[in-house]
Amino acid sequence: MEAPPDNDVLWARSLHFTHPDGSPGLTGVSLGVREGEILAVSGPRGSGKTTLLRCLSGLVPALGGEVWFNSSPVHTLGPMARERLRRDRFGWIDPEPLLVPELNVWENAALPLMLRGTGRRRAKVAALEWLERLDVGDRARSRPHELQHAERQRVAIARALAPAPAVLFADEPTAPLHRADRAHVLRTLTAAARSHGITVVLATHDPDTAALADRTVALLDGRRVHTVHLPDSPDAEGRAACSLSA
Repeated sequence: MEAPPDNDVLWARSLHFTHPDGSPGLTGVSLGVREGEILAVSGPRGSGKTTLLRCLSGLVPALGGEVWFNSSPVHTLGPMARERLRRDRFGWIDPEPLLVPELNVWENAALPLMLRGTGRRRAKVAALEWLERLDVGDRARSRPHELQHAERQRVAIARALAPAPAVLFADEPTAPLHRADRAHVLRTLTAAARSHGITVVLATHDPDTAALADRTVALLDGRRVHTVHLPDSPDAEGRAACSLSA
């Protein structure tokens, strides 16, 4: 078993994954992510971006290949150990804001910290800081159902950033936002990651979002490719041109 390079916080080799219906999700994908790097995983919908993030984060085990985090083999961990890793070291942002309806905004943002054992007062301070940075601090005592959809997504992003994870996995994090809001939220996210040394793996089909990353890895049909020409509009989805990597 080959150990990953020392400067890679995440390292994957020859990942394979097949969906329950038998369709391929990943076919031999390998990559490394350096500490503090913002890596965009680009490609049209259905290219394997979410599947790759789920395998890298230990959310689902790959059917073949290796995943390493800080030189520790994630692919050998059992379900409980992977859950602890995700809770203690990783953050995750979904395309849709999945908030706990019984909790108010600041409690939702503070929840990962409190699950780690952080005291309520300290967790609240951290949560409020991120809510302010994402322009939803004035909604701190509101319930999720009282927020607009875009506001709920900002809360979900604050929740992911508040614990200062070692690695943040962001799966189309600004998909629910209007174009005018996307740039601000993405600038906040990337600036926060750089200032706090957070490694980010960002899945996106939007070229403007990918352009904010330090480096881009392109996928098509579950494989790494040299280039993917992303469509300018949703109507063009599925018609991306590519050249396969050697």
